[in-house]
Amino acid sequence: MERERLGSRLGFIFLSAGCAIGIGNVWKFPYLTGQYGGGAFILVYLIFLLILGIPVMTMEFSVGRAAQKSPVKMFQQLEKPGSKWHLFGIVCLVGSVILMMYYSVVAGWMLQFFVRTATGQFAGKDTQAIGEVYREMLADPTMLIVATAVIVVLGFFICSIGLKNGLERVTKVMMILLLAIMAVLALNSIFLKGAQEGISFYLIPDFERMKEVGIGKVIVAAMNQAFFTLSIGMGSMAIFGSYIDKKRSLFGESVNVALLDTAVAIVAGLIIIPACFAYGVEPEQGSGLIFVILPNVFNNMPFGQVWGSLFFIFMSFAAFSTVLAVFENIIASVMDLTDWSRKKTCLICAIAIFLLSLPCALGFNVLSGFHPLGGDSVVMDLEDMIVSNLVLPIGALIFVLFCTLRAGWGWDRFLEECDTGDGLKLPRWLRPYMSFVLPLIILTVFVVGILPFFVKS
Repeated sequence: MERERLGSRLGFIFLSAGCAIGIGNVWKFPYLTGQYGGGAFILVYLIFLLILGIPVMTMEFSVGRAAQKSPVKMFQQLEKPGSKWHLFGIVCLVGSVILMMYYSVVAGWMLQFFVRTATGQFAGKDTQAIGEVYREMLADPTMLIVATAVIVVLGFFICSIGLKNGLERVTKVMMILLLAIMAVLALNSIFLKGAQEGISFYLIPDFERMKEVGIGKVIVAAMNQAFFTLSIGMGSMAIFGSYIDKKRSLFGESVNVALLDTAVAIVAGLIIIPACFAYGVEPEQGSGLIFVILPNVFNNMPFGQVWGSLFFIFMSFAAFSTVLAVFENIIASVMDLTDWSRKKTCLICAIAIFLLSLPCALGFNVLSGFHPLGGDSVVMDLEDMIVSNLVLPIGALIFVLFCTLRAGWGWDRFLEECDTGDGLKLPRWLRPYMSFVLPLIILTVFVVGILPFFVKS
């Protein structure tokens, strides 16, 4: 069976950026910026994006393009005979499945909030009343399951049409709309009365504020966000590398994807933080900021229902772009393992992902008494911990070691693939950094992420 190809370079950039651009960008980045000192946090974040995120993404793209296989087979294609690197391919597939077991549910939340905002269900409600609506949504298993089913069916239907005519075409349209909606929302927030203080807090580094928060805390938070924002370590980027030609160098393409991902995160902050300052809201309130506080802010704006609807359709697009990209990763891996057709694979995977999503959807209601990580934790917390704290950092480390060690693919083969084509080349003198320092940074991300689960404060 001839391997499918993407139709354009723009499609590749939008698909890769769409995978990276998710709820973490447009929700977590703004409130982390609020928590960790505003502009100083962004500056440290950009440094880590450059020294951590882009190099690992370049390696994922390179492994994918050289192997021309899905994550479940790509190591097998490139490794030396007798090696065991290919065992991680199964981890990539399992990790992608676990991610979609809860991410599909969260994407369904965004869809529900869009419908509720567009139909005026939040109109005239204060923060307490909106919080009650949020709690009622989580307590209703039927609606959570229906919303999840809509996301899963729609996602796999689009993927079943084909790589170029389905996934690439839909993602292009969705990303263009997402960027346009973001621009409109950001302009609206910037020109709100009282927003200037929020813009200054957000964009101008204040190192005194950084010292107050704690320089170490800011660095760790920025490092974590720079790592997780690009969805690296699970083969989600490698699959799109396998669908492109060799006309462009992959270091340059990684920079382009990271720039688009970062631009979305920063503009998301321009939507949220000035609006918070304009209405006297603290911008560091976690999930409640999106689902409870912001609907109340929109209620107080002129044409608030319109702005709120645009915001939640933007959030839905951000979530759904990741869903489509990871669904494609799962589909390609299952096709490589089974030789099934794309349509058959999509049907079977849709049924499997929907059924596997049920524990997460029921974890907020029917299974709310089950606390897998202790305290008030729910099923989603366990699934997120497995993906975010185990699969992604361990996976990133494996990609780095595979590309730099002689026992793996090796630095010379990696560099040759990476630099093939026009565009920005990876400097050869970075070899010591990428071989020794980069693995240590990733190990630090792993330890910092996993430690709180074993050392209770």
